[in-house]
Amino acid sequence: GFLPFQGHIVRNWKVRWFVLLQDKLLYYKIEGGKKEPSPKGRILLDGCTITCPCLEYENRPLLIKLKTKTNTDYFLECCSREERDSWALDITGAIHAGHPVQVQELHRMKNSFKLLENISLHDIVERMYDSSTGIKLTRNLDQGNRYKETFTGSALVDWLISNSFAVSRFEAVTLASMLMDENFIRPVGVRSTEATRSSDPSEKFLDDSTALYMFAESSKKNTSSKEEIHFNISELSGTIVKQGFLVKQGHKRKNWKVRKFVLRADPAFLHYYDPTKEENKPVGGFSLRGCLVSALEDNGVPAGVKGNVQGNLFKIITKNDIHYYIQASSKAERVQWIEAIKPLT
Repeated sequence: GFLPFQGHIVRNWKVRWFVLLQDKLLYYKIEGGKKEPSPKGRILLDGCTITCPCLEYENRPLLIKLKTKTNTDYFLECCSREERDSWALDITGAIHAGHPVQVQELHRMKNSFKLLENISLHDIVERMYDSSTGIKLTRNLDQGNRYKETFTGSALVDWLISNSFAVSRFEAVTLASMLMDENFIRPVGVRSTEATRSSDPSEKFLDDSTALYMFAESSKKNTSSKEEIHFNISELSGTIVKQGFLVKQGHKRKNWKVRKFVLRADPAFLHYYDPTKEENKPVGGFSLRGCLVSALEDNGVPAGVKGNVQGNLFKIITKNDIHYYIQASSKAERVQWIEAIKPLT
């Protein structure tokens, strides 16, 4: 599948098509909407160590870090916590192919805690923001630094339990760690920041009255006017239904680029992001109300499509008659996206 990754020579971010084999991870470049036949590079897994979650980049909370036995670091970014954990599990399985006990332990840890049915992390954060029943934000002092609108680790654990999102402090810590992994909250101050470097996932978030945290959005000022804030909130406040990497044809130059697509409901919007950029802002998007979505045949290049494309195409026509041509990585993925979009039109 597609993953953004940071090059180990030129430290910029690019998106490549990754293929996991038994002993190596191959990555391919996409040119003109089609995967090149020969791999652009490879990561040898023998002697590799994997770090997941990796929190070395504040603006990229869903990273996997691979360190080869020659001490070369590779950073791979995923779309969601579920996708990240799935990749990490499969890569770990390949690294430890001769040690099945370690793979079984990873499976056990991955499945040891499940969110309550019908509850999403977005729902929890929305409840946390509630002015009357949400978590109380206070001023706190840490080693001479004063922080506004923060809460302690133990306060969040207490709040999660009292609101029935978790039944024990262990579950609440696990849930708080998920919120931190997904960049809904972030550590502030020395104690909580140091804890994120722990190799033990259960120790990355601290159930402690001296560990400080805040909403990740509190430190970001991405907008400059009330009108822009209102516009962004109205579009980006919907529940995320589906997200993933797809290849999109540009409107003007007709070139193909990998974009991270996020499908939201209530209100129904489809936004796309440039995964090579640091800022987490859409580079485009549109309302799905009144749209038409359909699969395109793979035999030949349909009218309106440029380049020698891979296939698995589908088209979205907006109510303003703008045509979007998009490629999925497989027929099954194309079907999944179409079935997810149709009810929202």
